[in-house]
Amino acid sequence: MLKPKIKAVFFDIDGTLLSFKTHEVPKSTVEAIKILQTHGIKTILSTGRSINSIDHVKFLDFDGYITFNGGYCVTNTFEILFKQAIDKQDIESVLKYAQEQPLSFSFMSEKEITIHDVTPEIAGMYAHLNLPVPKLVNMDTVDTSSILQTNIFLGPDDEQQFMDTVMPNSLASRWTPLFADVNPKGLSKKVGIDIFCKHFGIELENTMAFGDGGNDISMLKHVHIGVAMGNANPEVKEIADYTTDDVDNNGIWNALKHYGVI
Repeated sequence: MLKPKIKAVFFDIDGTLLSFKTHEVPKSTVEAIKILQTHGIKTILSTGRSINSIDHVKFLDFDGYITFNGGYCVTNTFEILFKQAIDKQDIESVLKYAQEQPLSFSFMSEKEITIHDVTPEIAGMYAHLNLPVPKLVNMDTVDTSSILQTNIFLGPDDEQQFMDTVMPNSLASRWTPLFADVNPKGLSKKVGIDIFCKHFGIELENTMAFGDGGNDISMLKHVHIGVAMGNANPEVKEIADYTTDDVDNNGIWNALKHYGVI
């Protein structure tokens, strides 16, 4: 197999780098990333998580971080390359909606994560991700111009109507039936990839990415080689160039070996 000239590899976190079973990065993945870095290949995190919720994987010494699904891109020297908040009218609409009808949501800004109405299911989700439940939002003091991402806890069947009526200037994506990530329209991990490719002077034909959830689809379709984890959602596997083994069975290592990158 002809070895592709990969110069940058982008990694999702949950279900890709981090195992849902062990809450750790597999040893084979740690070793693979070290080899990439030794070869001068840029390694870049690409996640829907907040910039404040990536401590689990910071030890891997990434060259850059795409967080909030592309809404906040920062280098490993803390240079902010891109930041875009959700339309404040959409945030104000969420607050109004939650005062009139039951709704659980979280707000994520550059500084903090807050949450409204923590159900047992939501508390279980944070435990599943090995993350603390955020503090409760103060509905009266929210800076509506600072929210980079919100999680809306509703099912897929209710998503479209909610977005059309409450957050028309925003875009929803999801990797779990429990909630949707909501970001400004036009933003995605694809945007973050373009920002880092420009920053490092790398062409798309020299890129590769790994993911498992719906919010990874734009990223996997955009790079030269998009790899779905074996534990990925069916719609992710459908669009991927290659499906590797799952996160707990050396999926990242095996795919990088398959393509001759390591």
